[in-house]
Amino acid sequence: MNIDAWVWWLIGAAGLGIPLVLTALPEFGMFAVGALAAAGTAALGGGAVAQVLVFVLVSVALIAVVRPIANRHRDQRPQHRSGIEALKGRSALVLERVDGSGGRIKLAGEVWSARTLDVDSSFEPGQSVDVVDIDGATAVVM
Repeated sequence: MNIDAWVWWLIGAAGLGIPLVLTALPEFGMFAVGALAAAGTAALGGGAVAQVLVFVLVSVALIAVVRPIANRHRDQRPQHRSGIEALKGRSALVLERVDGSGGRIKLAGEVWSARTLDVDSSFEPGQSVDVVDIDGATAVVM
């Protein structure tokens, strides 16, 4: 049984695809694409040296081009603030007098207990305040 070289390259590409799926390392996928290119070279009648050369060139080119782009995209993910981090820096409306010992505000459509950052300051109902921190279930405002 004589198997053509392009079939061996396809088997190699499939073999490189298995660790790609198991380890999620994209480099294995790039090598698999290089093996597919080498299979195409073999199917078109290219010699063994041409096949290996195409495999190496395509694999290295993909790693040199795709990997830096992927790293750049991974590092530039948008930072979505959620939970209490999303509330910090927002404006709120004072519902009941807020001072260093307590009060009530309306923050993001909800009523929150609040206290001032500076114990000597106070805010009257109807004033707008900025949330600087969340301490447990209490908004710290200024």
